Amino acid sequence: MIEIIQNQLSHSPEILLFLSLAIGFWIGQLQFGKFQFGGVAGSLLVAVLLSLLGIPIDNGVKAVLFALFIYAVGFESGPQFFKSLGPESIKEILLAVFMAVTGLITVLIMAKLFHLDKGLAAGLAAGGMTQSAIIGTAGDALSRLDLPFEEIQRLQANVAIGYAVTYIFGSLGAIIVCVNILPRFMGKNIRDDALKAQSEKLKGAFELAPGQELAMPEIVGRIFKVEQANGKKISELESDVASATIERLKRKNQLIDIHPDTVLLQDDIVLVVGRRPAVIQIASNIGTEMQSSQGMEMIMDTTDVILTNTKYINRTLGDIKTNTPADLKHGIYVLGVQRNTERQQLSDETVLQRGDRITVYGTESDIKRFIKEGGQALPESLKTDWIFHGAGLVVGLLIGLIVVHVGGVPLTLGAGGGALLSGLIFGWLRSRHQVHGNMPAAASQLLKDLGLAGFVAAVGLQSGLQAIQTIKESGLSLFLIGVVVTLVPLILSMFFARYVLRYTNVAVMAGAISGARSANPAFGGVLDKAGNSIPTVPFAITYALANVFLTLLGPLIVGLA
Repeated sequence: MIEIIQNQLSHSPEILLFLSLAIGFWIGQLQFGKFQFGGVAGSLLVAVLLSLLGIPIDNGVKAVLFALFIYAVGFESGPQFFKSLGPESIKEILLAVFMAVTGLITVLIMAKLFHLDKGLAAGLAAGGMTQSAIIGTAGDALSRLDLPFEEIQRLQANVAIGYAVTYIFGSLGAIIVCVNILPRFMGKNIRDDALKAQSEKLKGAFELAPGQELAMPEIVGRIFKVEQANGKKISELESDVASATIERLKRKNQLIDIHPDTVLLQDDIVLVVGRRPAVIQIASNIGTEMQSSQGMEMIMDTTDVILTNTKYINRTLGDIKTNTPADLKHGIYVLGVQRNTERQQLSDETVLQRGDRITVYGTESDIKRFIKEGGQALPESLKTDWIFHGAGLVVGLLIGLIVVHVGGVPLTLGAGGGALLSGLIFGWLRSRHQVHGNMPAAASQLLKDLGLAGFVAAVGLQSGLQAIQTIKESGLSLFLIGVVVTLVPLILSMFFARYVLRYTNVAVMAGAISGARSANPAFGGVLDKAGNSIPTVPFAITYALANVFLTLLGPLIVGLA
């Protein structure tokens, strides 16, 4: 029966991949006290069990899934990443160095205590710290030793064995530490701190999730019966109160066109739209508010416009509001200003710059007038710009092929590091030229979820059987040594980050630690807990450095073990 199943699955191994995701995410939802695996760790565990069927998964599938995940992460955090580079990122640099040094010392101590050869020691580092590039650098360093060819082959084979035994817990242990132990250590919740950091980033503004809306919206519409305003012009009423406009007029059950000089008559019905305080203020000048009136409904639009007109650049919002003709600014309400994805404070002192993304609210005709005067509308689309992002992935994977030799040691970012760097660059380009490179939030989330969980499942399906077989042959000693190599640098780095580097936000700290350990599955778990992109910037910085620092451990361990 098992042979029949294996034979059928061998023709469609992707079934095991998606089965790992389905069961893994179900397991990830289960609560064990306060502990929860999460979908990524659950997928890894299920994939290891399914690897017992011995069905191979193509390496290309794993590479594609991981490239999609890491590129999407980079794209999302690109603008903030480049803004963060400089003296303020010194904590991330020190953390990445500390993680690499403690990892090296831990491996050397364990190799000395348990009499491990150079190959097994390098394999422990590669698997226990989930840095596959160590296999290559260590193998190259071993080939340069003055030893018989057979001995070099044996040592190189031991690198792979050590890696296979320790890689699974290397991934799982990092998830447990970053997602479960770290929040308890800090006495905080990742989600709470992520929301706090996001609020600071948005300068106190709200960022609503899909399906959410404010109970008291900033812009409101109200219907009034004209009483006190009898005989007054519309322009008079609007000039008395800023940020409120009369958008519709019904007289004797007939809708009539309105102009600034239109005179209101007793019992006219008007629709007033504006900022809530202004509408409340103008109400006393008009008359009694009505619950509804047939034909007074009106559809309003919200549009993002890229500011390009030099007439408004380097001017404050207050100056523009005061010195812009009433007919030009009529019915336009600015809801927000973003610069390089960072929300600006909305006040009369806010200075506008070229390329600012201005979110405006108004009727279709008013917004068209604003676009014609101010700049270029940012098209809203549910489609992803795959011309832009396909090029971004190509650039990233090409960067990953570049190898630089330093002192005989080959250094490379690899496909993951290349895709991350390209994502950061293309994310920054998108923030500068927002007409191109659209990627809806839902599309980005799908790439991250499917990419990471699928990559982890593919690793489990590939390495799980070999790890289980090796443990059977060598006993649990090698596995337990790998547990130490995984946990000690993480725990020490946790204390270092908290008490030396003075990290206080657990979401930022978790992102930085997972990046310093190049622990992509752990980062996926942190991102899932955070619910926003706050952990991505510290992760991007430490991950890029970890790809260099941890890769260097290969030849260092071969030389020192």
